[in-house]
Amino acid sequence: LFLGNKCAKAAAIFAVLCNGLAFAAAGTLAFHYFSSDFAPQKAILFDHTFIPFVGDLVARIGMLVDPLSVMMLVVVTFISFMVNIYSIGYMREDRAAGRFFALLSLFSFSMLGLVIATNLFQMFIFWELVGVSSYLLIGFWYHKPSAVSASKQAFILTRFADSFFLLGIVLVSYVVGSFDFSTLNSLSLIDFQKQFINLGLVTIPKSEALVLGSILIFTGGWGKSAMFPMHIWLPNAMEGPTPISSIIHSATMVVAGVYLVARLFPFFAICDNALTLIMWVGAFTMVFAAVIACTQKDIKRILAYSTLSQLGYMMFALGACKIGQVVAVTGWTASTFHIFTHAFFKCSLFLIAGSLIHQVGTNDLDAMGGLGKKMKLTYACTLISILAISGIPPFSGFFSKDEIILAAFQGHHYVVFGLALLTSGLTTFYMFRLFFLAFHGEPRHEGVKAGHVHEDFAMTLPIAILAIPAFLSG
Repeated sequence: LFLGNKCAKAAAIFAVLCNGLAFAAAGTLAFHYFSSDFAPQKAILFDHTFIPFVGDLVARIGMLVDPLSVMMLVVVTFISFMVNIYSIGYMREDRAAGRFFALLSLFSFSMLGLVIATNLFQMFIFWELVGVSSYLLIGFWYHKPSAVSASKQAFILTRFADSFFLLGIVLVSYVVGSFDFSTLNSLSLIDFQKQFINLGLVTIPKSEALVLGSILIFTGGWGKSAMFPMHIWLPNAMEGPTPISSIIHSATMVVAGVYLVARLFPFFAICDNALTLIMWVGAFTMVFAAVIACTQKDIKRILAYSTLSQLGYMMFALGACKIGQVVAVTGWTASTFHIFTHAFFKCSLFLIAGSLIHQVGTNDLDAMGGLGKKMKLTYACTLISILAISGIPPFSGFFSKDEIILAAFQGHHYVVFGLALLTSGLTTFYMFRLFFLAFHGEPRHEGVKAGHVHEDFAMTLPIAILAIPAFLSG
């Protein structure tokens, strides 16, 4: 930020180096963690008292290390590193590139703080920082009224959902006396059934207050992950620069809602019907978004609705774990695995879309065509990412999507299982529709016909690197 727009090149180099260092640190941590005997355990690397409230209720700041947080650290830092490299090419001619790299780094910082949080209070602070960062980046080109409108819509709608999240945090911490994930994930409702709480107008058992609190907390994730009907901000968020669309959709903002449910999964599992609500919200969003994606001609909007559909997969998998009174973990494993694989191929697809838009000058698929011969490496990387998102073996998406569909079947949720299979077919249809319209056929744009299209090295390099985990990370 201090380097400013006059030293945009220096700001870009500094941002890339810092993000590269963060990825190296996360990779080193992951290597040592998973190669040691300590791997399945949880550890709090530091724990600092932030705000002491009444009695024993204390808000703390710490760093939680467990398989889920370590996986997310690697994903967020790697995606951020790739997006920063890509942005050197994408923002080369932009006069405000210095501000862009500063805000992009703030976005990464906010998401990293969220995934290492040890408690709900710390998570909420970084949850809001993620929202602020997305607001600033979606409205980055503030001279465009559409960008300003989209940024306000995203911020206000997610704040609406976050107000319920905050209310849930207040209610649950009042009942339990703690914000810590370890405490919330080890509760038993039986301990609270004979205890009552006065909510002003009514007095209810503490067990019912916890169920209400779980639904309020989930509402925060509902808005952040843009589940129906709070999905309307996500397609409009495409008004920001394409690198921002890429990082929002693959590793930061929208994944935060799924991460929240995964992090508090044992807590949601003990609360009556909370997982059932999560399953149906996810399942409906999955089908709904896939159908809309089939009708779009804007390349970034197709990918935006595709993200919504994939988030629906992740969310319903978490909810499909409840089989009567028994909770199976297949869905939890599959959902968090899909966060991992989805990040690579979705980031790649958005960066590819940005590269095509950069060359052709339009988002409209009808104006593309014939790009396969001009952009051969991009063509190959696109095919890999589309095969991955379509769930074709042996590409990465097959392994995680197949586990999600299996979780629905094993949980005897046969309607959801059928919807998941249908959506998988729709995904393949609209992604290959995008592929053929953009890369095959005769050129429909004057720039392509004249041979002005070429591959920018700074933009193609991260796309090529991302193709490797898109293929192999399964």
